[in-house]
Amino acid sequence: MLQLHIPTLLLANASVVILCGLLMLFSWWRGRHERTLLWGGGMLLLAAVGLVLNSLRGMGLDWLSIILGNMVLQFCVAMNWAAVRAFCGRATAWPWMFLGSLLWLLLCLWPAFYGEIRWRLLAYTLLMTLYMLASMTELWRSRHVLGVSSLPALLLMGAHSLFYLIRMLVDPAPSSAAGAAPSPLFAMLLVESMLYAVGIAFLLLSMVKERAEQQYRAAAYSDPLTGIGNRRAFLSAGERLLRLCAEQHQPVALLLCDLDHFKAINDRYGHSAGDLVLQQFSAGVALQLRKSDVFGRIGGEEFACLLVGTQADALALAERIRLAFAAAAPAQRPQSVSIGVASSLQAGYDLTRLLSLADQALYQAKGGGRNRVQAYAEAGQALPS
Repeated sequence: MLQLHIPTLLLANASVVILCGLLMLFSWWRGRHERTLLWGGGMLLLAAVGLVLNSLRGMGLDWLSIILGNMVLQFCVAMNWAAVRAFCGRATAWPWMFLGSLLWLLLCLWPAFYGEIRWRLLAYTLLMTLYMLASMTELWRSRHVLGVSSLPALLLMGAHSLFYLIRMLVDPAPSSAAGAAPSPLFAMLLVESMLYAVGIAFLLLSMVKERAEQQYRAAAYSDPLTGIGNRRAFLSAGERLLRLCAEQHQPVALLLCDLDHFKAINDRYGHSAGDLVLQQFSAGVALQLRKSDVFGRIGGEEFACLLVGTQADALALAERIRLAFAAAAPAQRPQSVSIGVASSLQAGYDLTRLLSLADQALYQAKGGGRNRVQAYAEAGQALPS
């Protein structure tokens, strides 16, 4: 069987763990807002300290290795849990963070426990496994809102815990690094811990990067004031809906909404009042729509809604939107909306054409006195000049 040189493994392990920790801390330092990276980097650097303390076994400093070294490593596993909680948006549970290390210290003050390696191994493994289970539980609870990188992280933590449990059963009395005949499983333990350090550093960085990309993507496709989709999001989702409806030969209609006298509201009541009107309108429309409908703010005070249904369905919806928006106005500040409607019967399944025809209908609504719903005028009918 291949014999691994334990001191060399210890040196390699500590070096890899330190490098991974520094990488995570450097990544945190660039933005200083991702506590996950701060906890993860601190965990790995502290783990290197724990490894050094554990390597002192057999040099007349066993108490330093057994008590302090393992207290440090227990706190590292607690930091692993804190890193996961930070990523999931939960606060650090400080009392529980120190519980594992404190229990280890109290147990080591009991001479019978301190002198029996099997008991120490059992207690260390169980405490470590409990913290790992807590980390895995945090990821599992948040699995629906986390990215795909969280699943490999969960599996890695599970495999790490399983390795320690198997080691406890197979090798209940391992030798130390300074022993005359180190156990093969002790060497495997060092290799496994090195792989875990690399894996957890990579996955935590990947999880943070993945979430940042999701946030940037959401920001690029959402309107920050109203919280609904912006023009880019509307066009993208609208094209997808039109392709689907074209394949299924379903009618589609588009509503183009423009808030009346919006500039006057801004000038008279201030931009904060104008912002409130935009938010109120978007929230009111969202309540009227189905999940399959596409809604977005495509201009300053201009909104568009693409829905599956006939032009008659769209006109009825547009009228409900108009009435609800007018009814929601405060007594001292009236508000209204003009809405142009076009359908696939006139424009086909071309979004650009639908927007153009709905815009012509909106122009008719504005020219007809505002605060009204207007369907697209068929070819041959004169538009107001």
